[in-house]
Amino acid sequence: MKKDFDLTVVLERIGAAVAPYPKAAMFDLYERGYSSLFEQLVSCVVSIRTLDETTIPVSLRLFAAARTPQEIHQLPAGKLEELLYGSTFPGQKAATIAGISKAAVEQYGGELPADFKKLTDLKGVGPKCANLALGVATGKAAISVDIHVHRVVNRWGIIQTSQPEQTMLALEKAVPHEKWIDINRLLMPFGKHICTGNAPKCSTCPVLEYCQQVGVTKHR
Repeated sequence: MKKDFDLTVVLERIGAAVAPYPKAAMFDLYERGYSSLFEQLVSCVVSIRTLDETTIPVSLRLFAAARTPQEIHQLPAGKLEELLYGSTFPGQKAATIAGISKAAVEQYGGELPADFKKLTDLKGVGPKCANLALGVATGKAAISVDIHVHRVVNRWGIIQTSQPEQTMLALEKAVPHEKWIDINRLLMPFGKHICTGNAPKCSTCPVLEYCQQVGVTKHR
């Protein structure tokens, strides 16, 4: 018999459980001093379909060469793509980051606006990266849903959605604003290391008594 779901207790337990594991890439980079909205958004673009273990060193290499919108905007043709090697689709990401940098310089005076609509209007910037960058860089209440967050909350049974963007909208209705940023900060490492896609570690899960284990057919 499962207990009634208690998000506060669940997040507290998950926070303790994921403490030994590496932080999610954007939060790691923030603690290293890469805390501007521009840096967070660029790093999120780097992270698309790329493991954190690659995202962090690629982002650090990029920022060592060019860190501001002005500096990236002035990079020679091809240099940006070269700096992004190691991440997936470096050419596509280079075009996206170049576009973000150009917009920051030419439209916004060198500093991106802390506005979800204006960020998602930038070519190649989706809701996940816009919300994650806003949440980490500005502390603005925002829910970012990657594949780990999407899987975990559907497995818990608190929502039923088929796509991450649907999950984001459902969580915005179900989760208090003050806990929005914790959704990605905690559930990404939880989904990566404990509530894994294949054979989740249910036997040692700190929130098993609250989880409906939707779709789980095999676990450890």
